[in-house]
Amino acid sequence: MVERSNFSAKAIKDLEIVEQALSGNDKAYGQLLDRYQDSIYFLLLKKIGNENDAEDLTMETFAKAFNNLAQYTPNYAFSTWIFRIAINNCIDFIRKIKVRPHAIDTAVDFHDPDNVNFTSPNLGPEDLIIKQQKATELKNIIKTLKPRYATLIELRYYQELTYEEIAQKLQLPIGTVKAQLFRARELLAPLLVNKNK
Repeated sequence: MVERSNFSAKAIKDLEIVEQALSGNDKAYGQLLDRYQDSIYFLLLKKIGNENDAEDLTMETFAKAFNNLAQYTPNYAFSTWIFRIAINNCIDFIRKIKVRPHAIDTAVDFHDPDNVNFTSPNLGPEDLIIKQQKATELKNIIKTLKPRYATLIELRYYQELTYEEIAQKLQLPIGTVKAQLFRARELLAPLLVNKNK
């Protein structure tokens, strides 16, 4: 049993919810999301200054936290742990932007192969062909997901709709959109890893 005397009431409640999540209670994950999503989002927004990037990084933070929840050791508050994940995520993101200032504009990951920019001064003909092939491969991998997940990926990354716009278009609560998009990314990640092996 973890010594909780140094924990605040909120930290004790967090620990109880974490224990419920680890014991298989899916609703507990939603509770953790509700308790920290706004705080983490506003922290990241302050650091990055872009709403869409802050939203994406917030969901990535929760993805990493939930995937590694069993590694959380309650020697310190859950809030400390998840905020550390958010900050590390933010630092990684900023490093990538500094290395590739136009990373979002030039990323192959979620761009339509039909709209590859063939006039890019940074890419030679071979690079452009490789880029187009990778984009096509990615689209094919996305098509292997369940239709609802593939649709969410399409709307978010190809059509670049906001969470609010997706919720409105699909007539779903925004929380459902975020949760299902999180799940879509989670399902997509191993497929991309296997493809690159």
